[in-house]
Amino acid sequence: MSQRAGLSDYLAAERTFLAWIRTGLALMGFGFVVARFGLFLQQLRLIDHAPSAASYGVSLWFGTALIAVGVAVNLSSAWRHVRLVRELDKGETACSRSLTPAVATALFLALVGLAMAIYLVFVRGSANFYSENHQEVSMASASGKEALALGRGIIEKPSNQSVDQTVEKLKNILQSKGVTLFALVDHSGEAEKVGMKMPPTKLLIFGSPKAGTPLMLATPSIALDLPLKILVREDGQGKVWVSYNSPEYLKDRHGLPQELLQNIAVVETLAAKAGE
Repeated sequence: MSQRAGLSDYLAAERTFLAWIRTGLALMGFGFVVARFGLFLQQLRLIDHAPSAASYGVSLWFGTALIAVGVAVNLSSAWRHVRLVRELDKGETACSRSLTPAVATALFLALVGLAMAIYLVFVRGSANFYSENHQEVSMASASGKEALALGRGIIEKPSNQSVDQTVEKLKNILQSKGVTLFALVDHSGEAEKVGMKMPPTKLLIFGSPKAGTPLMLATPSIALDLPLKILVREDGQGKVWVSYNSPEYLKDRHGLPQELLQNIAVVETLAAKAGE
């Protein structure tokens, strides 16, 4: 006659069941993190305004597989627990249980871990390769006469002269064209007055009522960006840059008519000549 299982047997079975439930939940949670890893890397590249160096879709498959295994572990553990409780109710002894689920889960996790390690090494290598190439291209562009579009409508062009020389040249160009220089803001000079140091940085504010008034009549909001401005600054490496708002950006931002774009396009010519 079989002997009915004791309370300790039921509690042991319940502890085992809960342990498998935790394992399944951990697999599903980790799978979700892995699946989102590729999207996280893509968002970082978008923030840096850099094209993707490699496809990160593989992480979605890894994560989905882990989630699927987590679900399978939970379902399998529930089925095994119900079967074990029924055996205990009947007083049947189960001295030896199958090790297949535990071993299979461990082997699967080991294989996924190995595959992810190889994948991450591959992604890191591709990212480093892209970074080196991107740096070389950036240096080559900076040494040429091409303008560097920085995003947000800002354009920078290198200057072959110092900040003061570039500013003086720009002032002479404005005077020769009859353009009014409303203000010259010496940011670095003002910083020095309060005991702070910054590289030479000067902002020229200029314009012409004859060119600016039609713009403000057509789109009053453009008064926020008028008069026109050119920033002349020196970076940490001693390179001098001439920066200004892109006319196309201002047109799109304020909805300027195409025929009035020429009224602000002069800033590009001024910046180019000042940096020569």
